[in-house]
Amino acid sequence: MPTAYARRVPFDEDLANRIRSLLAQERGLSEKRMFGGLAFLVNGNMAVSASGQGGLMVRIEPGETDRLVARAHARPFEMRGRPMDGWLRVDVEGVRTKRQLEGWVARGVAYARSLPAK
Repeated sequence: MPTAYARRVPFDEDLANRIRSLLAQERGLSEKRMFGGLAFLVNGNMAVSASGQGGLMVRIEPGETDRLVARAHARPFEMRGRPMDGWLRVDVEGVRTKRQLEGWVARGVAYARSLPAK
């Protein structure tokens, strides 16, 4: 018997599986539910997340924020209405292909690896 409401999935599980397959050989990888999505951490530092708001959240070198926001489908991540340097949201349209997703995931992993392990 169907329920009156559907089970709410907090993030795109297909996107999470695509990210997981790209990171399968990555050392120091862990997963954690964060920001309403599923984050992928390298040595305890977030690299990327299948966002609970759709699309991808990526952690980047803060100095690259303005340049990367100029790319199609990328925008600053906002917390409490304030844009956060070093964090981007990439809309679903920007991660549809494996090539698109690989580029963002690689960028997030590279930045996470540049940070001290937690």
